[in-house]
Amino acid sequence: MAATKDTAGLRRLFDTGAHFAQVKARRHPSMKPFLIGAKGRQEIIDLAKTEDQLEAAKGAMATLAKEGKTILFVGGKVEVAALVKKAAQEINAPYVATRWLGGTISNWNEIKKRIDRLADLEDTSSAGAMAKQHTKLELVKMGREQKRLEERLDGITTLTKRPDALLVVDTRHEKHAVKEAQEAGIPIIALMGSDCDLKGIAYPIVANDASRDTVKLILADLVEAFKKGQAA
Repeated sequence: MAATKDTAGLRRLFDTGAHFAQVKARRHPSMKPFLIGAKGRQEIIDLAKTEDQLEAAKGAMATLAKEGKTILFVGGKVEVAALVKKAAQEINAPYVATRWLGGTISNWNEIKKRIDRLADLEDTSSAGAMAKQHTKLELVKMGREQKRLEERLDGITTLTKRPDALLVVDTRHEKHAVKEAQEAGIPIIALMGSDCDLKGIAYPIVANDASRDTVKLILADLVEAFKKGQAA
């Protein structure tokens, strides 16, 4: 007999190892309702609840897309950074796939000045006007400044204002981004493991955030939901 839609959804998650939580000693108290047991020292996530959370998050992504909102993707852990960057680029969304730049939200005006400065340097460089207007030493300093800004601002150079929402992979690892967003009242959609704090997360998706396959699957679903929202 063919699997039902719900069973198929759970199987997809299960096959990526999405059900594996942290060991009990690392569990955040807020995560207890989303766990259904343990295998040895490792606790197990209730994937039925994860599936419900994923559907709610997909609905939020579609709504944000329909309204033309900007979602900032955040995930700088080495094992998932490339996945976060790729997912964001699929929908031309800004992203932070390295270390969070403090003040990206809380001190947005200053960050915007740096983005504008980088744009000025790039425009001047591409116009070929730098060699005529500056000494060799000045050119070296400006080149270094441009490289430094490119490294620090990679992924957010298209931001023209503070984001309308954040999509975060592992809120514990990205605690500084989460704190800034929460203080600014910006909603957060988050893939989070059992060591994360649910408080203040608008759309949590409790799953194994250390599994590349799990992260890849959930990001793909969220991106697809955003695309459908754009097309609606």
